[in-house]
Amino acid sequence: MSVMRLPSGVYHETYVQDHAWWQTRFVWVRMLILFLLLFVGIPGLGNLYIVSVANIVGYTILSALGVQLLIGFAGQVTLGHAAFIAVGAYTSAIAMLQFNIPYPVSLILAALFAGVWSVLFGLPSARVKGFYLIMTTMAAQFITVDFVIAQYVSRIGGRGHYFSLPPGTISVGPWVIDSELSTYYLMLILVIGSILFMGNLLRTRIGRAWIAIRDNDIAAEVLGVNIVRYKLLAYFVAGVLAGLAGAFWITSLYFVSPEHFQWSWSLWLVGVILIGGVGSIYGVIYGAMFMTLVPEALKALLFLLTQSPELVALFPFIPQLLDKFLFVKEATFGLAIVLFLLYEPKGLAYRWWQIKNYIHLWPFSY
Repeated sequence: MSVMRLPSGVYHETYVQDHAWWQTRFVWVRMLILFLLLFVGIPGLGNLYIVSVANIVGYTILSALGVQLLIGFAGQVTLGHAAFIAVGAYTSAIAMLQFNIPYPVSLILAALFAGVWSVLFGLPSARVKGFYLIMTTMAAQFITVDFVIAQYVSRIGGRGHYFSLPPGTISVGPWVIDSELSTYYLMLILVIGSILFMGNLLRTRIGRAWIAIRDNDIAAEVLGVNIVRYKLLAYFVAGVLAGLAGAFWITSLYFVSPEHFQWSWSLWLVGVILIGGVGSIYGVIYGAMFMTLVPEALKALLFLLTQSPELVALFPFIPQLLDKFLFVKEATFGLAIVLFLLYEPKGLAYRWWQIKNYIHLWPFSY
């Protein structure tokens, strides 16, 4: 497929070339411009609001990568992924506050602990499927966040209900992460690293085994794939990615509380990959951007409408919509899911794939 999209006269001579991330000079230039935009352009604007929105997009990408791995590539259902993000966040916070462990080490511990915790709730996947697996992952959410963390973990060290993070707690050597901009650069490092890790892992024997299980687990088992082993490995890697997301997100919080990791966030992440495209890493990026930027744009639009006395007099409910924007956001989320399932079931990633093919094949219509 990739060879057919190459410009005329460009071809591959080795297996390495065929599996390169960026295969033409055009793509290299395009990615160079993208990196300049991310590392220089956005910070150079000096607008902290844009940087904060970018941080939310990055957090959503980190959180949804594990969901994409389980649902999109391994064929496993998950509706409790926020629980493993919470485990990562609390593991990192406890490691720093209770044991004075540096943040980079706590980041690794958060990823490993969340991965192991995810495997514990992934064990039923060896015996159950479908509806029963959905209930198991939902149980992970309620047991982890509402019981273990809220009643026990959050009270470690004599604390009440949350972990306070004093300024200067999070640092990488001499680099103190105490602002939106420093958090932004950390986000870029983690997002790019996680995408590269997941993309390369999917091209190995492990990734091919996950895709075989997703397509037909019985046929995969007949061909010699250890179903239980690879399913549990998928839960572990998804938990590791969730742990990284949780350990990152505490850099944007003044305190860590169970309210930051509610079940609604697990549902939101499933919506991200449905809108972005199931079974595509690009889908995670596009879905995260859509689910973050559209509500922000809608909020800005409502704010502008409230500045017009004529419109407010004509539509007196507009200020109420702005005051209760959380409900408007949830309604927009539900409407977007329905519309995408009806009119764009393959998600934004498939639409982008079509646009790329059109550009690469232009001026030919096929």
